[in-house]
Amino acid sequence: MVKTRFVAGDNIVTNTAKRFLRICGQGARAVLSLAIGLVPESVALSPAQAQSFTVLYTFTNTANGEQPDASLLQDAAGDLYGTTQYGGTKGGFGTVFRLDTKGKETVLRSFAGTPDAEDPYSGLTRDKAGNLYGTTLYGGTEGGFGTVFKLRPSGKLSLLHSFAGTPDGEDPRSVLVRDAAGNLYGTTQYGGTNGGFGTVFKLDSKGRLTLLHSFAGTPDGEDPYSGLLRDKVGNLYGTTQYGGTGGGFGTVFKLDAKGKLTLLHSFAGTPDGVNPLAGLLRDPAGNLYGTTYYGGTNGGFGTVFKLNAKGKLILLHSFAGMPDGQNPCARLIRDAAGNFYGTTFYGGTSGYGTVFKLDTTGKLTVLHNFNYSPDGAHPIAGLILDNAGNLYGTTSAGGDLNCGFSGCGTVFKLTP
Repeated sequence: MVKTRFVAGDNIVTNTAKRFLRICGQGARAVLSLAIGLVPESVALSPAQAQSFTVLYTFTNTANGEQPDASLLQDAAGDLYGTTQYGGTKGGFGTVFRLDTKGKETVLRSFAGTPDAEDPYSGLTRDKAGNLYGTTLYGGTEGGFGTVFKLRPSGKLSLLHSFAGTPDGEDPRSVLVRDAAGNLYGTTQYGGTNGGFGTVFKLDSKGRLTLLHSFAGTPDGEDPYSGLLRDKVGNLYGTTQYGGTGGGFGTVFKLDAKGKLTLLHSFAGTPDGVNPLAGLLRDPAGNLYGTTYYGGTNGGFGTVFKLNAKGKLILLHSFAGMPDGQNPCARLIRDAAGNFYGTTFYGGTSGYGTVFKLDTTGKLTVLHNFNYSPDGAHPIAGLILDNAGNLYGTTSAGGDLNCGFSGCGTVFKLTP
């Protein structure tokens, strides 16, 4: 069902690292180097300012969830909503949870596996009535190829769509985008009508799915790992981790309201980047910002890039492993002053990942280095920013090391 393309050699990757490569950098064709200590002398970082880092919640057992891989959602009252890929009370197939402002976690839904949903990897979308929408990698009623679900405030779950592989898609791991009419837009990493290289879909308010695009590998892209960005006129923007015209290292694409796909950039490896896993951020001038998991000019540890409205790609930062971070998986966020914030899966001073700030001059500051316990390790998800400037995020591992073989993850708050 799932096309496994994991190629990192057992001789250089620990069992824990292999687990996370399957999750975050699944199928990455480049072999991961764990030589985190090899740092180019040219790397220069801004010294970190005083920050306040707080662990809001530590997942401690299977019942309350395990491995939060997705970004959080915050409501007007300050409560946080998220998913865990594993755990729960119905066989360990994942959860939807709420964390209130006092740090109390409530499991809103424990998934039960096929024919219910299974393994929610993405974050949630919320409508004005408080309904939550999301996707699961597996499960459903059509062979276990994944689902789109709706969770009402009452706790009732509805499967809005069960994927069947061909032709509609397989393994949706992206957060959904919802328009004013209630239509949902997303991607599936695999499946579709052009060889199984993934899809872009629309699910209307009546549950009817429309394939907007099936990827074909070359030249249009392959394996869209992340979610979509939608502008005011209905254009969709996204990335594929493979494919394109630059050697198969991934793409940035635009899909207009008429279904026409335009390749905005095909990555070529070095120096521009390899394997963009994260979604995009767009500014009012039409510039797009994103990250690549590999590539760049400092040993191939990943990049932050800008793609301007004319299609020119500019490297804003090339990661070097230690001390600045390595292998960013997640979408960037931007504050009102134009500063970017993000996470890296590996790297930093301990190798367990970082939270970083990239200012408007291109200077990168590491705001937090994860140490596995008690703060967590390996953040897959991006950050959210509240009106007061606080950052919130999750780590997919670490925290309580008595939970599972590598810890079950944390929810954290960071005040820059």
